[in-house]
Amino acid sequence: MPELFTTDEAAAHLRLSERKLYELVAHAAVPCSKVTGRWLFPKAALDQWVTAGLAMQLAAPAPPIVGGSHDPLLEWALRESGSGLASLPEGSEAGLRRLTRTQVVLAAIHLHRLDGDETANTQAVSQAPGLHDAVLIAFARREQGLLVAPGNPHGLSDIASVAAGRARIALRPAGAGAQLLLLALLARSGLAQDALTVVQPPCPTGPDIAHAVRSQRADCGIATRSVADAAGLDFVPLLWERFDLVLRRRDYFMPGPQALFNFLRRPAFRDRAAELGGYDVAECGAVRHVN
Repeated sequence: MPELFTTDEAAAHLRLSERKLYELVAHAAVPCSKVTGRWLFPKAALDQWVTAGLAMQLAAPAPPIVGGSHDPLLEWALRESGSGLASLPEGSEAGLRRLTRTQVVLAAIHLHRLDGDETANTQAVSQAPGLHDAVLIAFARREQGLLVAPGNPHGLSDIASVAAGRARIALRPAGAGAQLLLLALLARSGLAQDALTVVQPPCPTGPDIAHAVRSQRADCGIATRSVADAAGLDFVPLLWERFDLVLRRRDYFMPGPQALFNFLRRPAFRDRAAELGGYDVAECGAVRHVN
């Protein structure tokens, strides 16, 4: 078993007061585990945490940009919170890559596994190279589905019906969460992507999917209920997914992220989520994973 410190031993090892150590524990900023009511601190993990912190102090700060996936509620919160954070929506996997390269301060992700396991976000963060100091924060659960023209003229109900009816489907770029969801749904239906009639080029965001359907360039595409409602389109529900925010622990207390996280606790944020539709924000702000 690795060497484990008690609270007083860990505080002495780190040359901190026990009070300061408890503050770090409360903010999930230091590696530890609670066993039978006691906090225990692995020495090797503490040493790695100190070394990483020293290295990060020498690194250039991340720019005030939120990369990853696009989301209407998140875009609204970035503006209304006064966070000063810009948005660069390129897809979940692209956002994670930029975060590892310190090109964004925060990434929004909604990843999917072929087997439907909901741990895709936590697994990706825990295994991402260069994100040994990352923390995953819950933003919302979102309802994803097919955007279709009013009245659902093709009678679509799921991905299998899209393939069977040869409905033209607008895609998202490779690595985008909605595209990963499409691949997962195809796999669960026993279908290959070439079973679909696809529209090119891929649509960068959910609103672009909506525009493709409204302009009749496509018959359907995967996006959230909030996007469908805003565009006046019908919505065929497929599933609820986790939409999370990931950033480095050292950046959690930066002014931009703090302004955003503080805003997420306000009633105005929950009211807006209810107004847009298709969101469950009960867990918003909860720490889901710490590397």
